[in-house]
Amino acid sequence: MDMEFKNNYLKIGLKIAYYRKLKSLTQEQLAEILDCGVSFIGQIEAPNIYKAISLDTLFRIAKALEIPPYKLMKFDD
Repeated sequence: MDMEFKNNYLKIGLKIAYYRKLKSLTQEQLAEILDCGVSFIGQIEAPNIYKAISLDTLFRIAKALEIPPYKLMKFDD
């Protein structure tokens, strides 16, 4: 991962957590929908871990959360 963008990955993870909670989903439930491990979701959302994700994964998460993908990448700096 390019360290130049680590803050962006952090923001994406926090947004995923926000929208997940807004839909009243646990990490376990989201992981089940995405057919991935709970630890993967935990790593993405963790504020102290910079986990890079692919666009495919971002699109799948947005679909599972029923939001347009841009909402996960709109940063209000």
